[in-house]
Amino acid sequence: MKIERIDDKTVKCFLSNEELEEYDIDYKDFVTRSDKAKEVVQEIIEQAEEEVGYKPPKYAFDLQIMMLPDEGLVLVFSEKEPLENKNGAQLLQALQEMKRVFEEKKAEIGATLGKQAKEETENNAGKNKKAKGKAEEAAKPQFAIFAFRNIGRVIEYAAVLPANLRINSTLYRMEDGTCYVYVQKGGASYERYSRACIQAMEFAALYAADEQKIRYLEEHGECLIREKALKKLRA
Repeated sequence: MKIERIDDKTVKCFLSNEELEEYDIDYKDFVTRSDKAKEVVQEIIEQAEEEVGYKPPKYAFDLQIMMLPDEGLVLVFSEKEPLENKNGAQLLQALQEMKRVFEEKKAEIGATLGKQAKEETENNAGKNKKAKGKAEEAAKPQFAIFAFRNIGRVIEYAAVLPANLRINSTLYRMEDGTCYVYVQKGGASYERYSRACIQAMEFAALYAADEQKIRYLEEHGECLIREKALKKLRA
């Protein structure tokens, strides 16, 4: 097993045919993310940490596989760059702030995205204030895309959501098995939608809050469930 550091976020590993035979593993195992492949990947990451000081990403990484005929194969690990747009960064910042408040107070989430709307509702503000609150809420991000390692993680996430949560969701899967869930606010309150997004970050990485990414998933991924994906996975 030969490991080479490409840059701060990328590492390359060469596995010879003899090593593949020793592990009893082949190209298909890495494509399908079999249990054997996961064990080998974990071993590679641990060895890369020791040999070249590689620090694996906290949430998710891309795995590229290249066959070398009569020699073996090369695995390239690189950290995903999820947030490539202003809306995504804004959403992540807001969710992180809400998560901090939720953990500290162990009560109703009242951070930047939902605090003002909640206070106005509780105080029964006048029509002008209500109109202003609706306008401010409409200006906030209304959807997010989360990247899950596999369909099992999506099911685990769906299981912890309230049964009566009125968000919309679509499930996509890429060839490497990575699943993407497009979560929309739908008929849920902004507070409940934000709470669902915070819970998603316990199972996945925030991928984007950009409509262009939806088009990418439509073109390059497989849409497994078009409507109410998370609700259907609970059933």
